[in-house]
Amino acid sequence: MSAGGIWMGLDPGNSRIGVALSDPELSFAHPDRNIAVSGDYFYALDDVIALIEDNNVQHVVVGYPLQLDGNEGRSAKKARRFSEAVSRRLAADGYDASVELKDERMTTVSAHAQLHEAGMGMRRHRQAVDQQAAVIILQSALDSYRSSVSPQGS
Repeated sequence: MSAGGIWMGLDPGNSRIGVALSDPELSFAHPDRNIAVSGDYFYALDDVIALIEDNNVQHVVVGYPLQLDGNEGRSAKKARRFSEAVSRRLAADGYDASVELKDERMTTVSAHAQLHEAGMGMRRHRQAVDQQAAVIILQSALDSYRSSVSPQGS
């Protein structure tokens, strides 16, 4: 994982891919956009790759929706294949960025709760929830990274 540059979080879904980006210091994740997909987020691969390259992203975190028991169900397998496709495309393009999967069990539930607490009406949740889930996924990865590289007790 690269310490420099921007990190991107992706929450792939059947209608949209939620996108979040980090700040350059890798402290905070913020919502960026949704990428519309037509029932299969593999159709949005070109858009994802373009965003990675346009934003000088050095590390991509893809939500990995494991089942509650920790097993890899259908959605998790699809997310794994998507992350592998992103990684292969970046390598084929000669772009040096790493890709990781991040367990995202319950992130959509958390995202809905956060949006509700922020006073957002239910009609607007649908547009924002995928971005907020991407923020949660990315922030979790940023927090893990920072705790692994910072000295204990500081």
